[in-house]
Amino acid sequence: MAKSFSARVSKKSRKTLDMSENLSRDLLKYADQKLLEGARLEEVRLKDILVKEQVRTKFNDGSLKELAENIRVNGLIQPLVLHPDGKGRYTLICGERRFRAMSTLEEMEFCPCFILDGKTPEELMAIQFSENSSREELHYIDKADGILNYQKATKASERKITSALGISKSEVHRSLLIAKLAKRVREAAKTYDIEKYVLLEYDALNRGAFKKEIEKKILTGELKKRSQLKRLINKGSVVAARQKISTKKKPDVPSGLTANAFLKAMESKTKEMDIDPQTLKMLKTLVKETKDMMDS
Repeated sequence: MAKSFSARVSKKSRKTLDMSENLSRDLLKYADQKLLEGARLEEVRLKDILVKEQVRTKFNDGSLKELAENIRVNGLIQPLVLHPDGKGRYTLICGERRFRAMSTLEEMEFCPCFILDGKTPEELMAIQFSENSSREELHYIDKADGILNYQKATKASERKITSALGISKSEVHRSLLIAKLAKRVREAAKTYDIEKYVLLEYDALNRGAFKKEIEKKILTGELKKRSQLKRLINKGSVVAARQKISTKKKPDVPSGLTANAFLKAMESKTKEMDIDPQTLKMLKTLVKETKDMMDS
């Protein structure tokens, strides 16, 4: 059965919805029902919001200014997510970027917020991670740290983390590897926007001078791309192979003595010795193996 479509409307005739004037609990329909289940929408004073350690740690000043101007003109379209601290104030769970932007606006005193009650610390961490990871601005280092913090708090396996946070098991595994790297390496990755797989392949390298050299390039921002790392690894492998071949030594042979002469001398010597046939056979085998080794 063919589908029917509404008549096309020209741009001039299209209506623009002002979401700032229609902010209500209906917004819950567009939010994740599972994460915001039981939330209530309220106007909260910005001064009553506490900001603790968040998933996101990297903020762009220029982007924050643009967001603040957008909020000043259009209002806050997506409310913050808060949790009561039991002392009359609220802890920020989701929306630190929006909160920072609003805090720069002198005329902004209250803002709309979803208030979550009765959530466990583990549930709040899952909500915070899911909301932040759905946004492009979240750096993979922050995402990895968030997953590791969740694992430490819940003692959950990778399989359970996958289920709780809604991400693939392979992504959980890779993120935990990255989160356990040295702090200096993780900070360099954020400072220089180093590709994620550079850190993963660096982590897989065996300890040694070559890995230290790679780390040095990461810390200085000289190494940012996976393709760069692959070239360095290939180059390092060739050098290592050449060094291995060049250091191989042949057995020392007395000066002026050929292998055949040495063999004849040994055979002649064995004839003069009074030894049993079995020992003689073993000795001849040893001499032959010695000749083969000298000729190789």
